[in-house]
Amino acid sequence: MTEPDPYLLGYRKSEQDRLERQALELAGESARLFDEVGVREGWQVVEIGCGPRGCLDLLSERVGAGGGVVGVERSADQVERARRFVAERGLGNVEVLCGDARATELPGASFDLVTERLVLVNVPEPEQILAEMVRLVRPDGVVALHEADSATQRCEPPLPAQQRLLELLDTYAQMNGIDRSIGLRVPRMLREAGVLDIRVNPLVHAYPLEHGRRMLLLDFVENARDRILERNLIRANELDELTAALKRHLADPATLVLSSVFLQTWGRAPAR
Repeated sequence: MTEPDPYLLGYRKSEQDRLERQALELAGESARLFDEVGVREGWQVVEIGCGPRGCLDLLSERVGAGGGVVGVERSADQVERARRFVAERGLGNVEVLCGDARATELPGASFDLVTERLVLVNVPEPEQILAEMVRLVRPDGVVALHEADSATQRCEPPLPAQQRLLELLDTYAQMNGIDRSIGLRVPRMLREAGVLDIRVNPLVHAYPLEHGRRMLLLDFVENARDRILERNLIRANELDELTAALKRHLADPATLVLSSVFLQTWGRAPAR
């Protein structure tokens, strides 16, 4: 029997569509991360958990025709969408593989950069993925992560319904070995893996009324709704009341909505 996929947010079409929108929404800060890292023409790069688009186009542009980008994604549906995106954009230096981020079967110590964005915050045993990332990168190459402390979303005026929904997601995640605050731990995890010269860039955003990520918590709750109810963490009618209250609050232009704290963390792989 195939092991159930533990990915917190699931693979509904609406989630895949959200991930494609996310790629556009986060493109600017991902581009700045790659510029900080110093991604250059000719580099060989792996993106772990690329989803239907990820950073494949950003990386492809930077490594040029002499370089290469490998996207690794577990979901076959998302791999198909990513390959379609690559073909439509004519990204001839990009390959998308369907595989497990914990055991990619790619050659070790062979890549100049191994990166991921908002993967560890949604899966159990993130240390295994990080270990694989370190295994893949060549000595003195770069490991770069963009992760979240997802428990830090806030709004003003505060709303108890928002806090309750965050607690529900956190409880469900913890029951499945998922740490939604893992962004805070990534620098220490890299140090413990032997990564050197670690740098951290923290990011917080205010989402205005029409921003696509203003309703992000409601998207996450909807993705996990069936599984939360199956675990009897809350009654369906109470969950509906909470989500309706938060939706009204977020739809009010007077409500200030702040993102989670995001941490871009990168460093050099040790000599072997």
